[in-house]
Amino acid sequence: MALEFSPEARKRFAEIVGRYPKKEAAMLPVLYLAQAEFGYLGTDAIEYVAKIMGVSTARVYGVVTFYTMLNMKPIGRHHIQVCRTLPCALAGAEKITALIKAKLGIDAGETTSDGKFSLLEVECLASCGTGPMMQVNEDYHENLTEERVTEILQSLK
Repeated sequence: MALEFSPEARKRFAEIVGRYPKKEAAMLPVLYLAQAEFGYLGTDAIEYVAKIMGVSTARVYGVVTFYTMLNMKPIGRHHIQVCRTLPCALAGAEKITALIKAKLGIDAGETTSDGKFSLLEVECLASCGTGPMMQVNEDYHENLTEERVTEILQSLK
């Protein structure tokens, strides 16, 4: 069965596209909508977005693969992204990532077998003065220590 937006998502799609002078300018918010609706942007979702946006599948694929916040495979319910850019690296991001890997039993780019957690090392999350930092779903966690990360992970289980 081909993917399709729910009636609510179709309404939201029309609202999003209506805010832009050209339909293609709405690509990123529409991809966010599709990711929220389908869980991730697999081949079917990319083809569907291309169809409703009136652009090629290659165009949508190019956008999806450019942005790290768009996921082409399923992610965990708690999607952890650890900043690895220089300011965070100098503040101890490698230790934070190593701790998360050890506690969850996964490597970067993987999801736990129960689907609760996924882990990514990402480039700048725009919080350079408060590193090391990580983003869990939409929430920023800054000035991380090993103790604080342990508390955060425990609260998410």
